Amino acid sequence: MYFLSGWPKRLLCPVGSPAEAPVHVQSDPQRTFLAVLAAARLSIWYSRPSVLIVTYKEPAKSSSQFGSYKQAEWRPDSTMIAVSTANGYILFFHITSTRGDKYLYEPVYPKGSPQMKGTPHFKEEQCAPALTLEMRKVLDLQAPITSLQSVLEDLLVATSDGQLHLIHWEGMTNGKKAINLSTVPFSLDLQSSRGSFLGFADVHIRDMEYCATLDGFAVVFNDGKVGFITPVSSRFTAEQLHGVWPQDVVDGTCVAVNNKYRLMAFGCASGSVQVYTIDNTTGAMLLSHKLELTAKQYPDIWNKTGAVKLVRWSPDNSVVMVTWECGGFSLWSVFGAQLICTLGGDFAYRSDGTKKDPLKINSMSWGAEGYHLWVISGCGSQNTEIESEPKSIVKQPGILLFQFIKSALTVNPCMSNQEQVLLQGEDRLYLNCGEASQTQNPRSSSVHYKPSSLAEGGFESQGLSTLLGHRHWHVVQISSTYLESNWPIRFSAIDKLGQNIAVVGKFGFAHYSLLTKKWKLFGNITQEQNMIVTGGLAWWNDFIVLACYNISDRQEELRVYLRTSNLDNAFAHVTKAQAETLLLSVFRDMVVVFRADCSICLYSIERKSEGPNTTAGIQVLQEVSMSRYIPHPFLVVSVTLTSVSTENGITLKMPQQARDAESIMLNLAGQLIMMQRDRSGPQIREKDSNPNQRKLLPFCPPVVLAQSVENVWTTCRANKQKRHLLEALWLSCGGAGMKVWLPLFPRDHRKPHSFLSQRIMLPFHINIYPLAVLFEDALVLGAVNDTVLYDSLYTRSSAREQLEVLFPFCVVERTSQIYLHHILRQLLVRNLGEQALLLAQSCSTLPYFPHVLELMLHEVLEEEATSREPIPDPLLPTVAKFITEFPLFLQTVVHCARKTEYALWNYLFAAVGNPKDLFEECLMAQDLDTAASYLIILQNMEVPAVSRQHATLLFNTALEQGKWDLCRHMIRFLKAIGSGESETPPSTPTAQEPSSSGGFEFFRNRSISLSQSADNVPASKFSLQKTLSMPSGPSGKRWSKDSDCAENMYIDMMLWRHARRLLEEVRLKDLGCFAAQLGFELISWLCKERARAARVDNFVIALKRLHKDFLWPLPIIPASSLSSPFKNGKLRTVGEQLLKSQSADRFLNLEIDAGLSNVQRSQSWLSNIGPTHHEIDTASSQGPQMQEAFLSPLSNKGDECSIGSATDLTESSSMVDGDWTVVDENFSTLSLTQSELEHISMELASKGPHKSQVQLRYLLHIFMEAGCLDWCIVIGLILRESSIINQILVIMQTTEVDGEMLQNIQTGLHAVDRWASADCPGYKPFLNIIKPQLQKLSEITEEQVHPEAFQPVTVGKTPEQTSPRAEESRGSSGHGSIPQVEVGGSGMVSRKEENTARTEEEETFQDGTYDCCVS
Repeated sequence: MYFLSGWPKRLLCPVGSPAEAPVHVQSDPQRTFLAVLAAARLSIWYSRPSVLIVTYKEPAKSSSQFGSYKQAEWRPDSTMIAVSTANGYILFFHITSTRGDKYLYEPVYPKGSPQMKGTPHFKEEQCAPALTLEMRKVLDLQAPITSLQSVLEDLLVATSDGQLHLIHWEGMTNGKKAINLSTVPFSLDLQSSRGSFLGFADVHIRDMEYCATLDGFAVVFNDGKVGFITPVSSRFTAEQLHGVWPQDVVDGTCVAVNNKYRLMAFGCASGSVQVYTIDNTTGAMLLSHKLELTAKQYPDIWNKTGAVKLVRWSPDNSVVMVTWECGGFSLWSVFGAQLICTLGGDFAYRSDGTKKDPLKINSMSWGAEGYHLWVISGCGSQNTEIESEPKSIVKQPGILLFQFIKSALTVNPCMSNQEQVLLQGEDRLYLNCGEASQTQNPRSSSVHYKPSSLAEGGFESQGLSTLLGHRHWHVVQISSTYLESNWPIRFSAIDKLGQNIAVVGKFGFAHYSLLTKKWKLFGNITQEQNMIVTGGLAWWNDFIVLACYNISDRQEELRVYLRTSNLDNAFAHVTKAQAETLLLSVFRDMVVVFRADCSICLYSIERKSEGPNTTAGIQVLQEVSMSRYIPHPFLVVSVTLTSVSTENGITLKMPQQARDAESIMLNLAGQLIMMQRDRSGPQIREKDSNPNQRKLLPFCPPVVLAQSVENVWTTCRANKQKRHLLEALWLSCGGAGMKVWLPLFPRDHRKPHSFLSQRIMLPFHINIYPLAVLFEDALVLGAVNDTVLYDSLYTRSSAREQLEVLFPFCVVERTSQIYLHHILRQLLVRNLGEQALLLAQSCSTLPYFPHVLELMLHEVLEEEATSREPIPDPLLPTVAKFITEFPLFLQTVVHCARKTEYALWNYLFAAVGNPKDLFEECLMAQDLDTAASYLIILQNMEVPAVSRQHATLLFNTALEQGKWDLCRHMIRFLKAIGSGESETPPSTPTAQEPSSSGGFEFFRNRSISLSQSADNVPASKFSLQKTLSMPSGPSGKRWSKDSDCAENMYIDMMLWRHARRLLEEVRLKDLGCFAAQLGFELISWLCKERARAARVDNFVIALKRLHKDFLWPLPIIPASSLSSPFKNGKLRTVGEQLLKSQSADRFLNLEIDAGLSNVQRSQSWLSNIGPTHHEIDTASSQGPQMQEAFLSPLSNKGDECSIGSATDLTESSSMVDGDWTVVDENFSTLSLTQSELEHISMELASKGPHKSQVQLRYLLHIFMEAGCLDWCIVIGLILRESSIINQILVIMQTTEVDGEMLQNIQTGLHAVDRWASADCPGYKPFLNIIKPQLQKLSEITEEQVHPEAFQPVTVGKTPEQTSPRAEESRGSSGHGSIPQVEVGGSGMVSRKEENTARTEEEETFQDGTYDCCVS
C-alpha cells in the first residue's frame, strides 16, 4: 500500500528562541497549505515547493493574555484559520491573497525559452502564492479548549468544563447555548429507549473527530471512555443528541475517523489502537480489529511503547499512521496489516548494534495525495550529551518531511485485474514488469501456458520470468512539463501487457510508452487544463478510457483516447454522463461506471475505423440503481465486473456463459457485495437476433460475500487446465490475510450433488502485503520496505545529528509468495481431498510445485508435532496420503525431514511410512540421490549395521549406474560408519589448486587427474572447470594410514568385485571412468589379476565390444588401396597430419634422423608407450635417412599451462625443448591431388572420435604398466598402430612374461586373423603389416628365451647416435601399401605430443571436476 522512500527531509525553519519552536501542524482541506503553530506564532507553508509563505507573530502583551497557541483548524474553503489558545480563547485569522498576480518566488527563464508563452495557471501552479494573515476576531470561551473540529460551515469546540460549543466561522456563537455533555444520554446501542447519562460532574471531551459518512462524532473522554455522538434529527441540540459507547474501552487517549470505510480508530494508553465501526441495524459500536505490536515481532518493545499519542488516516483513507508517547511511528493498512514500524530493525539500532532514541512526534499531518507526511519532532532525550552544543538540531524541534510511494490500487482500484504491480511516487512510477524488450512476446518465457487461452477470450498475462525476473523496479520519471502545472499525480494505470502507462494529475492526463521511452502530452494546453479526471482511468487494448468533468461546458463526460494518435480532443470519443463518475473499470469489452447518484452503468466499447481515424464507440447497455443499498456514494471503494458466479459453469444452460459478465462486485466500505445476473426467468432472449440483448439480464439483489475487504482480484482469461485458479476470486483482508472464493468442480463432469455448495471461501495468511495476483502461476506479488544504514560513513561527533545518521535510507523491494500450499491444506481440512487433487494436478507443471508440497508437509508437521495439547483429528496422515498421489512423494518427504529437527522425525515417519521401506522404493525407482538422503535419516534412526547394509546396497547400485559423485559420498559414508563418526555425514571433499607446473608434476607418482565426467553424470550439478589436482579427502588418502582397517578392506572388496565384473563383461570404457572417478588403484589391481580377471578370454568378442563402446568404426578396404600414391612417406605424413591435427594453427617442422628408432629406449619402457596419434613413418627400411614431419601441438582450449614434459615419466629427461624447430614456410604451397584427398578421407573415416582415441591411449598406458599385454594387443589392433605391437614385442623380449599369457596372445591373434578373413577384411592389411611381429611372437612363445642382446641402450645426449638393433627391429618393413610406423621415433617426437594427449585425457572420462589417482 504505502512505502517509505529515501531519507526524511528537514525543512529550514527560521531560527529563533526555543519558545518559537513549532508545536503543531495542520494541513488545509485541499492539502495545498499547512498551518504551523509555535507558542506565539502562526506560519503558513506551501506544500510544493515546501516553503514558508507568511508568519503572524503575536505581540507579547496579547500573548500573555491569550496564552500559547495550541491547535488550529481550517475553514473548508481554506480562507480562514481558527486557533485555540491555552487560556480558552479562539483566534480567527483571515487569509487573503495580496494582489492577484503576486507570487513569492517567480521562475526566471532564459529568453526565447518555450515557457515564456503565456500559458494559463502555470505561474500559480509552480510558485507559492503571496498571502497575508490578519486576525479578525477573538472569542473567549472562558474554559481551556480541549478539542477543535470543523463541521461543514460551523466550528465545534469542546472545553474542559464539559461544554460543547457550536460556533459559526464568522466568530458568532450562532445564538445557541452550549450543550452540556452530562445531559446527553449514552447507551450501548441506539435501540435502547433511554440511555444513562454520564454520571459524574467533571466529564469532558479530550479528543473528537467528525465523521461525515456516519454523521456524528467519535469522542474520547477525559476518563478514558470512548463513544460516538450522533444527532437523532437534523437539529443540533442537547435533546437531539444521543451517544453510544462500547463497555470495554477505558483507556482511550485519541481518535481518528476514516470516512471511506466508516471506521473510528481509538488510541489507547496500553499502546494499541482499537478500531470500531457502527452496526447498521442497531447503531451499536462494534470492534472491527486492533492495531497492536506483537511480542513475536518486537520482543523487547511491544509492551513498552507508552500510550498512543496520535492517529492519522491518509488522504485516500487506505492507511493509518500511529505514534506513541515514547516515540516511533507505525503504518497500518485499513484492516490492520502492518506495513512499517520504526521501533525495530535499522530504525531502532545503529550499525554497531547500539540502540537509538526513537523519534518523538508532537504533531503530524499528511500532505497532498499522501506522498508526504509533515512531522513536528519532539525534543530528543539525549539532554546530557547536548549540554555542550546548545544549538543542537535534535533538541530544537523542527519540521520533518517523510516521503512515501503508494500502490496505484489505493486510488485506482480498476487496476486489480492486472498482473502487474504499479507504485506511484510524487514524480515517478515503479513497475514490476521487465524491460519492454522482454514483454514484446509475453508468453515466450513461460512454457506452461497454452496459446489457446487467447482464443478462449481475454488477454494473455505476462510470462513468469518477466514478472519475477529481478528484484529491481522499472522506474519511470514522470514528465516534468506535465508535473509543473498538474502536480500532484492522482491516478495511474498500466495496460495488460505492461507496455504503456497513463497518469492523471490535477488537470488532464499524459501517457508513456515503455517501448519508445517517450511521454505523450496534450498539444493544446487549454484542452488539458479544461478537464479534471474524476473517476480514475483504465486501458482497453490501445485506448485509454476515463471519466472527467469538462470545466468550460460544465458537463460530466466519458472519454476514450487512442494511444497511437496525437493527444487531442479531436481524436477522442466523448459520451456525456448524467452524474459525476466516482469509479470506472473495464471488463473484456465492457466499461462499468459507478456514479455519484449511486447508480452503476454498463457500456459496451468497440473499435471503429472511420476513414483515416481509428476511434472507439461506446454505447449504454444497462443501468442499475443501487441507492437503496448504498447509504453514501463515497463509501464505495471499488466496483468491478466479473465472470464469477455461484454457479460454476457446469450447471449453466449454455456453456459459454461461464465467462460472460456474470456479476458485479462492489466493495462497500470493506463489505464485498455481489450482484449476479438473474437467470431464474425464461431464457428466450438468447435466441433473439440482437446479440446485445442477452447482456440485459437483470441483476439479483446483492449478497454480502466477505467483510473487511481491502482489495479484490479477478481475471477474465480462461484456461481449461487451471479452471480452479482462473475462476476464483481473490480478496485481501488486511491483518486477517487473504481469502479465495474457490469454485468446486465435480470430477469427470459428473452431475454435481445438489446439496454441495459450488464455491467455498478459504482464508489463508501470507507474509507480504499483496499488490497483484498471478492467477495461473499461483503467486502473490507484493512490495516491502527495506532499509540501508549509512551511519558508519559519518564518524565525526558533530555529524551524529545528521538525518542520514538518525534514519536509515528506505528502499522498496519487490517480493512474491506462493499460496498454493495454504489452499490445498484448507481443502484437506474440509475433507475436500478430491478438489485438492484436481487443483494440485493442474499446477503440477509449475517449477516450484515440489516446494509447494514440501511447505505444506512441513507446516502441518511443525504445528502438530510441537502442539502441547493432543490433536483430536490430526491432518498429517491426510497430507501424507495426499502427497503419495504425486511422483515427487519420496523426495518431498526426505527434503522435509532433513529441514526439520530430529525430534519430529518419529512423528513424521509414523504418518508417511518406515524410512527403510521408502529407501527401498527409491532404489526400485532408480532415484539414487533421494535414496542417499534417506540413508542419512536411517543413519540417525537405526543402528549402524542397518545403515551399513542399506549403504552397501546403494553403493553397489551407484557403481552399476556410474553415479560417481554418489559413489564418492558413499565411500566416505561407509568409512564414517565404520570409524564411529556416524553423528553427521562427512563433508564433501574439495579439490585443491592445480600445482605450479601445470598439474603434471605428480606424473612421477603415477597419478593422473582427469576432469570430464562420464556421460551419465548430469553436468549441471558440478562446476565445469579443469582441475588438475591431487585428490584430497578420502579418494586420495583412502589407502594411507588405516589401510589395514576392516572398513577399508570392506570397501575395497566391493570396488574389486565391481572392477572384476567390468573386465569380465569387456566394459573397458566403464572401467576407465570407474578408476578415474573413484581413484581406484587400477594398475596395482590389474597386476594382481593379470592371470585371472585381467585375461582376455576371447579376442574377437573383446575387439567387437571395444569398437562398439568407443564408437570406433570397423576398418574397410578402400577401392584405390592397391594403387595408392602414398608410397612416399613424406606425403603420407602430411596427410595424416592434416586429418589428425585438431588445431592446425601452427605446423612445426621437425627434422629427425630416422635411424634413431630404438635409441630412445630408456631403462623403463614407459617413456615410449603409446606413440602419439601423429605418427612418423619411414618410407623404406634401407638405412637411416632424413625426413620431414609436420607436427602441431594440440592447444587445449586455453589451458596451455598444462602442457608439461612427458619425460617426467622417466628418470632420464635428456630431451630439451630446443628440438622444436621453425615452421616450414613452404607448407602452404603444398597441394594434394584428387586421389590423395580420397585417401585422407578414407583415413578419417576409419578413425573414431578424438575423445575415444585419447581414452584408448590412456587405457593402453594403464595396461602397459600393469603388464596386461593381451589387452595392450587388443587396443593396438583397434588403433591399428604397428608401433604398439612392436613395443609389446620388445617388452616380451626384455621382461619375463608368463608363458600362459604368450600362448593366450598367440591363439587370440590367430582367432582375430580368422575372423578378419571371414567377417572383417578391413583388418587384413594391418594384420599383414604386423605379420613379422607375429612370427617373432610365435618364436618367443616356442623358445620362452630372453637373450641379452635385447637389453635396451641408454639414451645418449645427441640425436645423431644410432642403435645397432634399429635395422633389425624394422627388418621387414614395407609390406602392403601402408609403410610401417617407426617405433623409436615416437620416444622423441611424442615428447610434447604425449603430453598433449595427457592434457586431452582430462577430457576423457568426465564432464565435471573430479579427482582421480592412478598410482
